[in-house]
Amino acid sequence: MQDSVIVTRRAAVGAAFAALLPISIRAGQGQDTTQSAAPERLPYPGMVGAAKERITDYENDPFIIGIEERLRCTCGCNLDVYTCRTTDFTCGTSPEMHRQVVRLIESGSTEQEVIDAFVAQHGELVLMAPKKEGFNIVGYVLPGIAITAVGALMLWVLSRKNSVTAAEAQAAGSASIADTEMSADDAARLEAELADLE
Repeated sequence: MQDSVIVTRRAAVGAAFAALLPISIRAGQGQDTTQSAAPERLPYPGMVGAAKERITDYENDPFIIGIEERLRCTCGCNLDVYTCRTTDFTCGTSPEMHRQVVRLIESGSTEQEVIDAFVAQHGELVLMAPKKEGFNIVGYVLPGIAITAVGALMLWVLSRKNSVTAAEAQAAGSASIADTEMSADDAARLEAELADLE
């Protein structure tokens, strides 16, 4: 019987590194070490991403955030401007919209004037919720009416079903009672049969 050798994973990895160490040392000796160790330049600096702008007081201003939460980012993400610019760092649209909001506020515009400027530029689709006027009121009122109508219809159907079920149960109950009552002829025959058994 042959003795088995147990090799742990740590010992196997150590042996592999020990075997590769002389090869890497010999490969390093053949290189020219006279060159300076100057850092290499990136072939294309834009591949690292856009340079981040300086953070201003407007970045986390609750007034600015309130305006940006009412505006939809036009990059196609369907998020509001504030959420898009703070979560999607690849989006270039929401930071530009943020800068536009800041410029309008710095020029003295009110919150509604900023919203109106964006609506004039991008249309009403830039709003996270449509204005409560004209045909848009249908969008606010219709869901409530539909939910109320469906609820009333369900109550009516359930009450009808319960009344029909109760009437059927009452009819079935009276029929079963009628079935259990014996006629006088059946009672006499039963008495005769019982007398014969005794």
